[in-house]
Amino acid sequence: MTSTFRTLTVPLDGKAFPGGLPSFLVRDDVLCWTRREAGLAGFGEIARFTATGPDRFLEADIWWRHLVLEAEVADSVELPGTGPVAFGSFAFSKTSAHESRLIVPEIVVGVRDNQAWLTQLTFDGGPLTEETALAALDRWLGGGSDAASATEGTTPAADPAGDASVGDVPGQARGAVVRPLPLAAGATLNTGSLSEEAWMEAVAAGVAEIRTGALEKLVLARDVVATIPSGVHAADVLRELAARYRECWTYGVDGLVGATPEMLIQVEGRTAQARVLAGTLDRRDAHGEDGPPMDYATRVLAGSEKQRHEHEIAIQSLTKQLAPFSEAMNAHDEPFILELPNVWHLASDVKAELTEVEGHVPTCLALINALHPTAAVCGTPTLVAGELIRKLEHLDRGPYAGPVGWLDAAGNGEWGIALRGAVIESPETVRLYAGCGIVDGSQPEAELAETWAKFRPMLESLGISS
Repeated sequence: MTSTFRTLTVPLDGKAFPGGLPSFLVRDDVLCWTRREAGLAGFGEIARFTATGPDRFLEADIWWRHLVLEAEVADSVELPGTGPVAFGSFAFSKTSAHESRLIVPEIVVGVRDNQAWLTQLTFDGGPLTEETALAALDRWLGGGSDAASATEGTTPAADPAGDASVGDVPGQARGAVVRPLPLAAGATLNTGSLSEEAWMEAVAAGVAEIRTGALEKLVLARDVVATIPSGVHAADVLRELAARYRECWTYGVDGLVGATPEMLIQVEGRTAQARVLAGTLDRRDAHGEDGPPMDYATRVLAGSEKQRHEHEIAIQSLTKQLAPFSEAMNAHDEPFILELPNVWHLASDVKAELTEVEGHVPTCLALINALHPTAAVCGTPTLVAGELIRKLEHLDRGPYAGPVGWLDAAGNGEWGIALRGAVIESPETVRLYAGCGIVDGSQPEAELAETWAKFRPMLESLGISS
């Protein structure tokens, strides 16, 4: 054995898996990050870092930088996500008992810009060749000749070339086939930490605090617990989410699964990007309305002073925290409407050119340390909102609304906010989370309905009617 960290990245024949990255979501222990059939899938584990507390991001950053500092890297592809890679999931709160983690897999498959690759990572002193990497991948896929054969009989993946929507299911690929989901046999759904009535009382209490002037916005989350006697299978859930919610980033890390529409930070070289969401409208509300659904969304969502105010708070929160790390930044003058199968969101994209801080360009995790939690998932002012969340929610969010994603040795990475997700707690139980932004004028009944709209992606993927 040797303590030297070594990686080998080689091109992979993308024609062997025409469904793209989701073709590799065949194991319940897969690590994944995928959008529009691109992304990363990881198998196995050769190293892990865990931490809790307020310094969890910086401690993880130090650990990763030390790990890759003297790594022996052979990389003939040289794209973001090649070479040494770790997948990560971090607790929302600095007070959470949940362990934040970085996981270094044994094998990573990547798909990006019509290119595919395979990376093998090891601390062993044995040979590291294209043959050993392909053999390791074959072993993790169960001995199938390729990923496509391993997924025979599962939900067909979307057409990588198709970006058009199908019917009134926006974001789903042209030609995608999504099977109807039967209700899971014997499945039950129960409230979690708070009943619906108690949660609405918490919303009312939050509005009352906002009206005192103590804070401007508060985000309150709630949980529900699904029990499925036939079993909860992460790979099935991830494939369903990847097919149905192509405009979102589907993630899977250590039992945390979901499809988030919100990008906390994406770094490629010196360019950082983020997608901020705040303001939500259930697509079902448009049923029976005259005219195209998008006209209804524009009128009700984009035309709402309350929704636009909530969105502006979220944008200001992110740009203010990102500014010290940027030499130039731009954001949409007006939010656009992000159309998803379950809801519409007010959304804005932010792009920044990073500047050197103390002699080097900040890493993904250093930026996350400065940005998290944003007003979109906590509120503002942050400290006041955080204290009120702990008082009203009666819930340890764990990894919900925390950063989830990946990073490489070059400093590239993609980190979303773990929304529209759940934690698989046992072979038969899964805890789902959803939250709402609360401002002056929020109505408890409307906020409760919004949480059910946000639960819908996970409920559908679990085969539970919503």
